[in-house]
Amino acid sequence: MSARLNAAQPYALGLFRIVIGLLFTVHGAASLFGVLGGAAGTHGGTIAAGSWPGWYAALIQLVAGALVLLGLGTRGAALLASGSMAFAYFDVHQQAALWPIQNGGELSVLFCWTFFLLVFTGSGAFGLDRLVASRRAAAPEGARTREPIAA
Repeated sequence: MSARLNAAQPYALGLFRIVIGLLFTVHGAASLFGVLGGAAGTHGGTIAAGSWPGWYAALIQLVAGALVLLGLGTRGAALLASGSMAFAYFDVHQQAALWPIQNGGELSVLFCWTFFLLVFTGSGAFGLDRLVASRRAAAPEGARTREPIAA
């Protein structure tokens, strides 16, 4: 049983990454574009462009979430997303109460630790990271070390 589960691990991790990336991307899109109910507390509206920290957090959610969803630069995007959720928790939520269940910060904590896990696991299956890595490995040795010639 363990051998089968271990063999399926990259695929389960890839599906996990896709779902988490999609949820994070949609959260950012809702805040920036007012889709799917809009930003929290705006009754279907958006966050004012350039407002600190909400607009920048939504931009990180949109871009980092899309990169994680695609499995492109997964580790870096996940690190940025994890850090932004840690900031959200400590800057916004923890001021209200100590525990996430008390201060409404459960989603920030879950996203923070989920993305932190992806920093260490990578993209798993179905990610563009693997496609890019396989193309680099298949490229001839001379093609990888060529320097551009200035005219």
